[in-house]
Amino acid sequence: MELFTQVLLFLRRAGLVRLGTVAIDSTRVKAQASPDRLLRQDILEPELRQKVERWQQELDDDPDREPGTRVGSEQIARVRQQLQQLRESGESKLSRTDGDARFLRAQGGRFVLGYTAEIVVSEDHFIAAQRVTQNKSDNESLVPMVDEVERQCATRPQRVLADTGFFCNQNLREMEARGIEAYLPDPCMARELNTGQAAMGTGRMTVSDPSLLRSRQKLRTTEGRAWYKKRKALVEPVFGILKEQRGMRQFQRRGLPAVALEWTLAAIAYNLTRFRTLRRTV
Repeated sequence: MELFTQVLLFLRRAGLVRLGTVAIDSTRVKAQASPDRLLRQDILEPELRQKVERWQQELDDDPDREPGTRVGSEQIARVRQQLQQLRESGESKLSRTDGDARFLRAQGGRFVLGYTAEIVVSEDHFIAAQRVTQNKSDNESLVPMVDEVERQCATRPQRVLADTGFFCNQNLREMEARGIEAYLPDPCMARELNTGQAAMGTGRMTVSDPSLLRSRQKLRTTEGRAWYKKRKALVEPVFGILKEQRGMRQFQRRGLPAVALEWTLAAIAYNLTRFRTLRRTV
């Protein structure tokens, strides 16, 4: 992470990584793990009972024999540790090869065993902040990613563009409190932007939140629509380069700290390559 910050500092001194407008988005990246080799409570609990019963039977058959000849305490302890890991994770199943990976919903409704990789892209197409999480949804990531931009660049972005996955009323209120102009549609407003059908309330409820009302009013203007449309042009090409050209569709390492480092190195390489490309065109 320190190297990523140093590269950003170098680029900022060169007048790059402009933060007038930033786009935030996430993508799912597969883990280096098989989705078929899983820890599951309905499998581990019977396995633990079976090992304990076999161990006790061996001792009953020959009390003088060294315990654990075939089923030892270490095996039992390992299964108990796996059960504890599963319970602490709050998940119904975990990978045996990468216990930090999570089953995450990806495009098309399918599930991917992997991680959520997040980036913030500046208006001149540099990665201004990045991280890897186990998050299954994006709406809790907007504020932390804005914080990460401020931490990395010592500057607050003026304008934030993000899709509806990052929406919640609290996020709108937080951006207003910080003086940041957010183009962040709620699901109904996103449908209106995509189909032209006017967004009303949510179900039978009438919209009353002032921040949400102001957000919708802003996004309905010609200027607001134009700003929101810039989101795809900023962030999606960066993901395309990372995943298609750089092969970041699957992590090569295992565990959250290791894959976070891998993603950081990919972001550093992207920024330096873009800087070199710009230098060639000047």
